[in-house]
Amino acid sequence: MLSTIYELILFPWLIVAILSFCLLFKINAPYGKFSNNGWGKLFNYKIGWFIQEIVSPITFSYFFIIGSADKNIISWILFSIWVGHYINRSIIFPMRLSNASSIPTSVILSAILFNLVNGFINGYYLGNLAFFDSSYIYSLNFVFGILIFILGLFINISSDNILIRIKSQNKGYQIPHGMFYKYVSCPNYLGEILEWIGFAIICYSIPALLFVIWTIANLLPRALANHKWYKSKFPNEYPQNRKAIFPFII
Repeated sequence: MLSTIYELILFPWLIVAILSFCLLFKINAPYGKFSNNGWGKLFNYKIGWFIQEIVSPITFSYFFIIGSADKNIISWILFSIWVGHYINRSIIFPMRLSNASSIPTSVILSAILFNLVNGFINGYYLGNLAFFDSSYIYSLNFVFGILIFILGLFINISSDNILIRIKSQNKGYQIPHGMFYKYVSCPNYLGEILEWIGFAIICYSIPALLFVIWTIANLLPRALANHKWYKSKFPNEYPQNRKAIFPFII
C-alpha cells in the first residue's frame, strides 16, 4: 500500500512544484514582511511555525525507522541531516526570535501538506529502497555532497543570525549587512538551497531531487520579491550591486 502511494505521488508532486513556482511569481506568500489577514485567521508566528515545521522530521523519521532496508552509517548520516535541519528550523529558530509577525492559517496548512509529502517520500525511500555500501562514504558523491551541505548550513545559520540580531533591536526592518549579505539579499535562502543540493547529491534519489526542486520553487520567487521590496523600501541606501539570491547572477 505504502509503496503504491509512494510511486503514484512522485510525478504529480513534481507538477505541483512547477505550478507553485509559477504561482509564487504572481502572489507573495503572506508571512513575514508580506503578512496580511486576507489569507485566513492570523496565528502566533512561533507556534504556527513550530506546528508546520515539526511535521517534517516526525514524518520522515517514522517512515525511515519502520522501513525494511538495512541502515548503515550513510543512512544515519542522511537521517541526521534531515532531522537536524528541521529541529533547528522548527524549534531552535523560532525560540530565538524576540519579535515575530503573525502567520495566516492558510500558510500553516499548506506548509503542513508540503512537509507531510516531502517527509514521507524521502523517509520512505531511505527506509525501504536505499542501499549504500559502507565504502560509499569515500565516494565523490558523498564527499562533494557533504561539503556543499556544510557550506549551505554555514551560510543559512550565519545569515539567520544577522536577521535575528536586527529583529532583536526592535527598530523595524533594516538593511542587513555583513557576511553573505554583501552579495545577495537572501543568503539564508541560498544556504538552504545548497543544503538540499548537497543532501540530494549524497542520496542520489528522485525524492531528494524533488525536494531540491520544491525548495527552489518556494524560495527563488520569495527571494526576488524580498529583493524588490528592499530596493523599494530603501531606494537610495540599498546596495545596487547586491543580487537577490545567487551571487553575481540573480
